Amino acid sequence: MSNDSKNLADMRRKTIKKYGKKMFRGTLMDFLSSQSRIPDEPVLDNALFPWAEDLRSQWTVMRDELDTLLERRAALPSFQEISPDQAKISTDDQWKTFMLWGFGTRMDFGCELCPQTAAALERVPGLSNAFFSILGPGKHIPRHRGVTKGLVRCHIGLRVPDSSERCMIQVDDVDCPWEEGGMFFFDDTYPHEVWNDTDGYRAVLLFDIERPMGLPGKAVSRGMIAALRRTGYFRDALANQRAWEARYKAAMA
Repeated sequence: MSNDSKNLADMRRKTIKKYGKKMFRGTLMDFLSSQSRIPDEPVLDNALFPWAEDLRSQWTVMRDELDTLLERRAALPSFQEISPDQAKISTDDQWKTFMLWGFGTRMDFGCELCPQTAAALERVPGLSNAFFSILGPGKHIPRHRGVTKGLVRCHIGLRVPDSSERCMIQVDDVDCPWEEGGMFFFDDTYPHEVWNDTDGYRAVLLFDIERPMGLPGKAVSRGMIAALRRTGYFRDALANQRAWEARYKAAMA
């Protein structure tokens, strides 16, 4: 891609994100909130999701597959390498990712390397995004917000330093320290901030699911996600993911 084309793509993506966020956080956000069949709260009770405990119980299998990836941790991509929009909140190489699903698209390469994690996720209703999220020692992610009320986020702790007060996420004003084998759901449209003020690595399985809503809300939310999939916000990230996969395969060979 030429520099002019890249600059044009960057400008288009930024414009879409800027005005898309305004749209999602206005009337549409209020509508989706009114359609929600679960509380509109920063952190949600796991019991609202009947399938959650079965998934959580498989965390050791997920951790084993993650540990294999972490043997080549330096080769894993930084989040902003895949999704350039994340450069607003992270510019170093201390936030690594390994993609499994993106806006409903299965990442075959990632799922082939982590087949048991992929099999567990395939049974999750309304799965949208899923990836391993790895924070390096001392990593801080400043306060930020997600774009749509139509999704609910979940973390399952896989590798967590033994210092809960220094390794946690704060959602709105609720502190959520990670625990190995622990699981919690939250609404990422509330401002949230992340700290790993330890000397160790923190790794979780992060995934997004469709928020339980009435049929009108579900239809609107799916339309919004479909529109996002046609923009550079998704297409650029997918192209970056495919390029990284090719480099990783070559290095493995």
